Amino acid sequence: MISFENTLDFAKKMDNQDPLKEYRNRFHFPDFHEKTIRYFTGNSLGLQPKSTKQYIQEELDDWAKYGVEGHFMSRRPWYSYHENLSKYTAEIVGAKPSEVVVTHSLTTNLHLLMVSFYQPQGKRTKIICEEKAFPSDQYALESQIKHHHLPKEALVEVGPREGEHLIREEDILNKISEVGDELALVMIGGVNYYTGQLFDMKKIASAGHDVGAIVGFDLAHAAGNINLNLHEWGVDFAAWCGYKYLNSSPGGVSGIFVHQRHEDKPDLNRFAGWWGHDKESRFLMEPGFKPMIGAEGWQLSNAPVLGMAAHLASLEIFHEAGMENIGRKRDILTAFLEFIIEDISERNKDKCEFEIITPKSIENRGAQLSVLAHGKGKKMFDKLTEQGVIADWREPNVIRIAPAPLYNSFEDCWYFGEILEKALD
Repeated sequence: MISFENTLDFAKKMDNQDPLKEYRNRFHFPDFHEKTIRYFTGNSLGLQPKSTKQYIQEELDDWAKYGVEGHFMSRRPWYSYHENLSKYTAEIVGAKPSEVVVTHSLTTNLHLLMVSFYQPQGKRTKIICEEKAFPSDQYALESQIKHHHLPKEALVEVGPREGEHLIREEDILNKISEVGDELALVMIGGVNYYTGQLFDMKKIASAGHDVGAIVGFDLAHAAGNINLNLHEWGVDFAAWCGYKYLNSSPGGVSGIFVHQRHEDKPDLNRFAGWWGHDKESRFLMEPGFKPMIGAEGWQLSNAPVLGMAAHLASLEIFHEAGMENIGRKRDILTAFLEFIIEDISERNKDKCEFEIITPKSIENRGAQLSVLAHGKGKKMFDKLTEQGVIADWREPNVIRIAPAPLYNSFEDCWYFGEILEKALD
């Protein structure tokens, strides 16, 4: 157990001892502000790896040199470009390489997966999700229900109890049991974007399967942040974006996970495209879709190579650093930031009371703290921005701060606290 101190010397000592400290130098930090930027929004858009420009430029050079022949003659042939990403992606989400593929965008992938895995029949029509899910998830679920001509009541939300901010795990499990044989799908954000609450995906998957339902997760705020083990947890499917903790360009490519038990089901309902077709016969251009085995069978179009090049640059850093090491620093760094905020709150009770609504237990959170600043709110957040802190405001009154372990330092956290305390005045 580390005994934290709210001093710059202590923060510098922690940085000197950090085995991942050199990775900070592998990223570009914004320099648009007159103040030194303290960047805490990796949960919204990760910083650009310095290798990204080179990787994209290489593809531009090969496009210029080879034209269409770059599909087979470029240094990383475009025809099979997505295969460069599968091993690293599997390491990040705890899967077999055949269970993952990188393609399309997040909500597109969620829709493609729900076409296959949300198949309401008879009275088994309902979907359980968390209340205050990310809006895109909410819209996707609502439209899937509408697509099947079902009433809006088919969407069952589980929210916090009155006066609480977090959803109790027992309430999710009890709701799954209660809906029972009417439940077709559980589709929850693995980490809630608003509170930073990490849900026990293994327990939720097991509970859903016990009543005969399919279980999937949106891992937008979990991939690259949480130590995932999707294969062992038995999750049916998942999708995530590449641009948050995975640092892979604005609106970048998305990942798909489909559990191995679903890998060879050619009759499974899906929206098909030619890049999901068996690659041995793809260019015969014959009618009749024959899906590739595994997650690759959910691809539609050929690889968006420039976006994948940006993704590859980041995934190689994750592979080199290792998710175990990243997770270890994540927990210490987030705990230090929590200590700083609580120390400032304790010493400034007459000015403002901070309430961290993210779970205190490291088993129930990742690299995010969501903070209510009672009595200050948006005005104080704007003061932070003026002083170079790039954090995230979410209505109605939450400041989200994400200390990303690959590029944030303990010194960043200390300076955040110093700026926060000054903003109270």
